[in-house]
Amino acid sequence: MRLEEKKGSIVLDNFNSTANLATNPGFQSTLSLGSKEVINEKAYNPFEHRKVEHPNSTIGSLVHLLKSSLGSGILAMPAAFKNAGLIIGGIGTFVVGFICTHCVYILVKTSQEVCVDAKKPSMGFAETCGAAFEFGPKPLRPWANFARTFVDYALTCTYLAALCVYIVFIAENFKEVLDVYAPEYKLSVETYCALTLVPLVLICQIRNLKWLVPFSAIANVLLVICFAITMYYIFGDLPNPAEREMVASFTQWPLFMSTVIFAMEGIGVVMPVENEMAKPEQFLGCPGVLNVAMTIVIGLYGVVGFFGYIRFGDDVRGSVTLNLPQDELLAQSAKILMALAILFTYSLQFYVPMEMIWRQIHHKISVKYHNITQISIRTAAVVGSVALAAAFPDLELFISLCGAIFLSSLGLLIPAVVETVHKWDRGLGHFNWILWKNCLIGIMSLVALFAGSYVSITGIIEKFNEPVLEKLLNGTLSRVNETLVSSLEN
Repeated sequence: MRLEEKKGSIVLDNFNSTANLATNPGFQSTLSLGSKEVINEKAYNPFEHRKVEHPNSTIGSLVHLLKSSLGSGILAMPAAFKNAGLIIGGIGTFVVGFICTHCVYILVKTSQEVCVDAKKPSMGFAETCGAAFEFGPKPLRPWANFARTFVDYALTCTYLAALCVYIVFIAENFKEVLDVYAPEYKLSVETYCALTLVPLVLICQIRNLKWLVPFSAIANVLLVICFAITMYYIFGDLPNPAEREMVASFTQWPLFMSTVIFAMEGIGVVMPVENEMAKPEQFLGCPGVLNVAMTIVIGLYGVVGFFGYIRFGDDVRGSVTLNLPQDELLAQSAKILMALAILFTYSLQFYVPMEMIWRQIHHKISVKYHNITQISIRTAAVVGSVALAAAFPDLELFISLCGAIFLSSLGLLIPAVVETVHKWDRGLGHFNWILWKNCLIGIMSLVALFAGSYVSITGIIEKFNEPVLEKLLNGTLSRVNETLVSSLEN
């Protein structure tokens, strides 16, 4: 239906609700009527826009998350308790575990929320940190690129350092067994580190996280068997707990905290696992993948650390498997299983730094050279980690140093900062409780960073300087002796 235009009249082409009533120059309105599509547009849901080529099931994601936290670190827990004592160790494990879980939670939650702001289906760790600044308070927005780049490089260094620890674990456990069966060919830990090179290079050529699920599952099975054998020896002849320290020297607590953080933190694996879930909404919540995984992790870590320290006391080593009898077949099998479990875990942990390295450089390389470049970078990274592990094979100090420098900042400090920036304009809760809570987490991470690094580096210097000092002292004494003899002869 159409009304003919007359002087001073308004032409209506139709009677629908979106008709433009302001086409006549004499009828100007500031009222803007949106279209039905704009009015009814629903909020962006990142989960609906995720298109993952090989999505992981909820169970597969749980397996990955467990494997990322239940690695070599669980067998370092008795050594951690040695630096804290039974009482402080038990309480500290629960507290540090709870804080680590909370930091993972706020990182994932922030990532999901900034995905809505950025209208992106998923983000990694570094992207989340950058986006939190980019969509945060205006004065902090110029720092978005720096935050993204810093986390990228920090994560790469963190996981490459952790891979070095894994290599030392593998080497020391194999050495413990093979020294019994081939005593005339006792090789050094450095040599065993070098022997891991070929299998690690091969397994690290797997590029899809989905195809690593079987390796994670096998590693979990081997770890459970090794764990059972280790617990058999631990509970086989438990001394009186009163014989152990209840509260260790305060100066050793940073080593405890650094070791526990290293053992529990899987912060770099969390975002790739959540991003590749078929049902990412099941990652958080109660019960969710995160809560189930971390409840299991904290419980197992507390049990192994507490009773492992009671059993072996101050003689406990960086991996409790190294305290098992060297001449018993069952103990030897536990050491081999542990070495194989860590070998299979290596490829999962390697996924994180490789994904970041490749994201930084793939656009600079021609597509036809992508495959050979991937092979070269993966091989070079493995060779570098093996060389570094062979250079510093002291397991316990290496673990605490990695935990202090890298994981205390990445696992605790950065999630706290990112959540604070993200919530600054959106509300920090009653009495700004989110701000105060994150300040406490930040202080804890800085204590672990500086105190843990100082104690670890001091221990490494003392350990590596002992033979040097001894050689220097012997050389000085011999020169003094030669000088005295020469003077007497003259």
